[in-house]
Amino acid sequence: MEFGFLSILPPLLTIVLAIITKNVFISLFIGVFLGFCVIDGFHIISALNATLNGFITTFESHSNTIVIASILMIGALIYIIERSGGIEGFVEIMVRKKGVIRSKRAANIFTWLVGVLVFTSGSLSCLVVGSVTRPVNDAMRVSHEKSAFLVHATSTPVCVLLPLSGWGAAMIGYLTSGGVEESRAATLLVQSIPLNFYCMLAVLGSLLLCLLRKDFGPLKAAELRADTTGELDSPSSATSLDEVSDDKSYLDTDRPLARNMLIPIAVLILGVLVVLTVTGSGNPLDGNGMNALLWGVFLALVASGILCITQKIYNLSQFIDVAFKGASGMLSIAMILIFGFTMGGVVSQLGTGLYLCSIFEQFLSPSLLPVLVFLMACLISFATGTSMGTMAITSVICLPMALQLGVDIPLVAGAVWGGSIFGDHCSPISDTTIMTCSTTGCNIIDHIKTQFPYCLAFAVLSIIFYLFLGFIM
Repeated sequence: MEFGFLSILPPLLTIVLAIITKNVFISLFIGVFLGFCVIDGFHIISALNATLNGFITTFESHSNTIVIASILMIGALIYIIERSGGIEGFVEIMVRKKGVIRSKRAANIFTWLVGVLVFTSGSLSCLVVGSVTRPVNDAMRVSHEKSAFLVHATSTPVCVLLPLSGWGAAMIGYLTSGGVEESRAATLLVQSIPLNFYCMLAVLGSLLLCLLRKDFGPLKAAELRADTTGELDSPSSATSLDEVSDDKSYLDTDRPLARNMLIPIAVLILGVLVVLTVTGSGNPLDGNGMNALLWGVFLALVASGILCITQKIYNLSQFIDVAFKGASGMLSIAMILIFGFTMGGVVSQLGTGLYLCSIFEQFLSPSLLPVLVFLMACLISFATGTSMGTMAITSVICLPMALQLGVDIPLVAGAVWGGSIFGDHCSPISDTTIMTCSTTGCNIIDHIKTQFPYCLAFAVLSIIFYLFLGFIM
């Protein structure tokens, strides 16, 4: 059955509501409900029943269930590494014992390096990197605005460029919910990484600024103020969030060891590569990405458990309790995925992608689709402050169009990823913005004002790349 114009109402309403309410959960729920209303001929009770069942039947998909399980396990692993002193131990070696940080440039590079190393979670990166590098940056008179910029630039962008965590599972899930075959999803995700121009520019651009110290705009003024007066914050604005203390009470050990972070992360990476190679008959790119991630995280949890128990940080029962507490921190992301998977099924039943293609292919050159997808994702993510939610919304709309129009899928996927991260960087309501400012001691408005020129420059360059590649790929 063809639904015509009605097929675009659910995703359109979802986008509008996401912008107005800034709440992805409510927006996706209402969008799914409207979709089932259209499918069921606007029988409200039947549509509501279909909506509730739709969320439940998400778990009938083997791939969906693996994605959700992997994300919860990642949450457990991250929390255990933090509480067992792995991150604190790493910083102890780098800064306090070896004394390798002796200049402002070295402090900037150290912040960038720690941000790149903590690639398992954007939120964790903001919290950990900001907290552990702040004493060093403050001692070297790095302005809080510059610290916040470096912490934020190496948080979520690195997670997306190194998708060996829950982000990888989620992104594979978004590809499959957008119509990509499960067997090709992992390969296409890898191919989309170098086409995620915004994130690459954010990470490499911030490194270049660390090396050259050639700041511009409001950030240059902030650094000049810190150099000349020693004031790390703007005198006109008080820090909007609580100052971060040196309290280490969150640790469950009085002897932090770097290996409690390095060994589980190494096991995770090695486990993923081994399973990819085995399931891909010797070729990692042909392997089953979701199974690889599931096994990698599981093995990393086992390694972390062995370390914690042998060091007598936890007994087995305590380790399990801490793991469950860490997993609970990922419930919101898991719920966004469940809602997004359900929306993907609704859009598929409605034939939204086919209908949009039938309209736009008459007026829109397929060559323009990548740049339009990037701009759409930028707008939604900036308005909602969520990168995960934006990916969930835009992937189920734009990927089916790309498939129908014959546009390069990795290019469009890269545009979805990059545009979604743009808003995560620039929006004052983004969770990573708030966490970054909390741990670096930077005022939220000062952070947005000083970071936005860089984000805008990265976005403009990305638009140019997508326009160029849209016509040649």
